[in-house]
Amino acid sequence: MSTAEIRSAGERLPTLTGMRWLAALSVFVYHAVWETFPAQLFGESGGRLVSNLGWVGVSFFFVLSGFVLAWSAKPGDTVRRFWRRRLLKIYPNHLVTLAAALLLALWAGAEVTGVVPGALLIQSWWSDPTISMGGNPVSWSLSCELLFYASFPLWRRLIARISPHHLWYWAAGLAAVVICLPFAAGLLPERPYLPWAPNPAWQFWFVYVFPLTRMVEFVLGVLMARIVREGRWVGPGLIGATVAMAAGYALSLYVPVLFVFAAATIVPLALLIGAGAVADVRGTPSPLRGRVMVRLGEISFAFYLWHHMVLTRLTGAFEKEQWSTAAATGVVALSLLVTLVLAWLLHDLVEQPVMRRFGRSARGRRTPPAGGTGQEAAPKDGERPERESAVPHGG
Repeated sequence: MSTAEIRSAGERLPTLTGMRWLAALSVFVYHAVWETFPAQLFGESGGRLVSNLGWVGVSFFFVLSGFVLAWSAKPGDTVRRFWRRRLLKIYPNHLVTLAAALLLALWAGAEVTGVVPGALLIQSWWSDPTISMGGNPVSWSLSCELLFYASFPLWRRLIARISPHHLWYWAAGLAAVVICLPFAAGLLPERPYLPWAPNPAWQFWFVYVFPLTRMVEFVLGVLMARIVREGRWVGPGLIGATVAMAAGYALSLYVPVLFVFAAATIVPLALLIGAGAVADVRGTPSPLRGRVMVRLGEISFAFYLWHHMVLTRLTGAFEKEQWSTAAATGVVALSLLVTLVLAWLLHDLVEQPVMRRFGRSARGRRTPPAGGTGQEAAPKDGERPERESAVPHGG
């Protein structure tokens, strides 16, 4: 890739935005099959096939978060403005959905735990799953993203110092760290077990929930973005990366559980994200670049925050002991539709208005003269636009 190609591509990476929707949908399918209904309803082979989709979707978002933040970063941006935009991106949506989750839990008579840590997005620092997965359970990943955002300016400076010739070596090293983390987790106590599975709670928390271990995937994403920016991409194309991702997912179905969360798929995930960005830079064909896929990708953050509570409360209103596969599939489809509507409303009525109103500094807004139109001026050089449409939810 030439420097001109990379510069002309700008910030928008529609293929990666389309990938966001597929990742969010994979988390939805996992929760629908393995938490909402008995997996047997969808057949032993079907349940087995989707058993790791949720874990892979979360890992994808962590790597993608680092990639897109590094890709869209501008030299003139300041740390304060960056942090403000990131907080405005996640907190309004998070607080709205947390309030909804709490109200629905109280209405259903369910136990409510971890509200304060969840509201502050610090819950992932607790190994106790009643806290780390309390409130709106899926928001634990935003707790990790908060650390990523806080440390991104530092990682960006450090990675900028790496010689372009050594970028792939550093990326390989970080991928190796992710692969080795389950071995380190094996040194932690085996008891107690998780409330929902016979797996060691400490080991699960260290590999899957602990923000410091998940940050390795985020930093790998930052490195992959610089590899593409520097024109150093030597990885496969989009088709080849998709095949590698399928092989990595197949591998995840047979490895020990601690390797499922990220280790088995980290290499193909990084290659898939890089290949998607390269496809957009070069303008090569991509089925994920269409208007519908991009729109779904744009609302995927809101979709992710809504989906678990919709599945839990909507399906919890029915007795499921004697359900057929067709009936269960119909309720899951209804849950998907309801979640999409709520995501669209949250994105258009909360996320976007907040980013338009507060996502830019006062210097980026023009105070209209008397009798003026009140329209915003274009951002000055070095200032970021209020919308970063390719940035993932991170969770």
